[in-house]
Amino acid sequence: MSSYNAPFEIHVHGQVPLRPGTRFEQLQEALKPLWKYAGARSLADGAASAYEEEPGIKFDTKENMLQMCWTVLGDEDFRQSLDEMCMSLNELAEQGAAIEVTFYDAEFDEEEAPEDEESRDDFVMLFVGPTPAAIMQVQRDLLVQDVVNLMERHFDGSELGGVVAEIDKLFSQRFDALVNSLEIGKPPRGTGGPGAGHGGGGRRPRHLH
Repeated sequence: MSSYNAPFEIHVHGQVPLRPGTRFEQLQEALKPLWKYAGARSLADGAASAYEEEPGIKFDTKENMLQMCWTVLGDEDFRQSLDEMCMSLNELAEQGAAIEVTFYDAEFDEEEAPEDEESRDDFVMLFVGPTPAAIMQVQRDLLVQDVVNLMERHFDGSELGGVVAEIDKLFSQRFDALVNSLEIGKPPRGTGGPGAGHGGGGRRPRHLH
């Protein structure tokens, strides 16, 4: 993908615990959809972010951890690369993990745009894991965290046990329905789980390190 006049700056952010013994060559193959999209010939060549202040793609061999804070210039077709990456990372992941992907509209200028014009920014939460149950667990944990944080503005945390129990019930029902689904690690656009949504109403800030 050429970065010439790319309509989006796409930021990929997350940490994925990897199985003990995972080799760099395996990770390079799993992440090939990303570095190949960036026009690189290898993971080492494509690991650097478009922004120098971002760490890029790192493989922490001591912690068996994939760390991503990486921006690439691209278009909507990058979503296919993300789908392929998730399917490959499922094979290497030790636990369920969330990966945040933000599409920043490179052509939108908040200061100069008309008031009724919105950016094409988009945010997607992707999930990977060794099993459907592991993926469902991290989805559940994120949703509980979001709901509890919201409701604690009005209720004491000790009062929210029933709410958490209802969330667990919903996820149990979803797990029963989707346990054999190949799409469990690839949520559709804009519906990737807790926090997912479309741009507009204020741009999502970049991750700062």
